[in-house]
Amino acid sequence: MGELSRAIRQRLDDAYESLQHAHANDDTYLADIRQEEIKELRRIAANHDIGVELPRCD
Repeated sequence: MGELSRAIRQRLDDAYESLQHAHANDDTYLADIRQEEIKELRRIAANHDIGVELPRCD
């Protein structure tokens, strides 16, 4: 796995975790920001043929 793949996966993990906290705290502004960040990271991953999995919803 390349450095770009690792960086994108780590940033996605962090963004999903932050999104969960935003939802738990009813922070819609932060949730909107994180959703856009996730969307952009997934776009970058797709442009570089980096497969990313959706997070588990446990």
